[in-house]
Amino acid sequence: MSEHASSPEITFAHAPAEGTGRIWKVFWLLSVVTIIELVLGFGLAKHWYGEPETSHTMILFVKGVICILSLAKAFYIVSVFMHLGDEIRNFIMTIVVPLLLFLWFIGAFLWDGNSWKNLRNTNAGSHPAKTEQHHQPAVDKDAKK
Repeated sequence: MSEHASSPEITFAHAPAEGTGRIWKVFWLLSVVTIIELVLGFGLAKHWYGEPETSHTMILFVKGVICILSLAKAFYIVSVFMHLGDEIRNFIMTIVVPLLLFLWFIGAFLWDGNSWKNLRNTNAGSHPAKTEQHHQPAVDKDAKK
């Protein structure tokens, strides 16, 4: 006979992780914001494919709203899923300030590139560059034919 006593297997029930409620709230918030962005984007696509009565100002407004909503989503992703919202303020500023400077550099380069594109064929933007004009040669009236 075996001298080993058989023992029942020890099992533990899996306890739900604490703090998942916050993750689910952010998940649903991000889902709603994404759906709003899609509705606005499809509204712009509708304008591009046939409804010309939408004003240019309204299109720029909708694009701005989409950008703001995208930044809000980025904030929530960084704050909750990357746990930056739980850090001390100095560490958050160490991450956020260079990020804002980087975004500012991108905007400045785009602005400068657009300016260069618009001014490249002009004389500093004040008036169009002069081009060489060709004249017909003078005809001698006394010349023999």
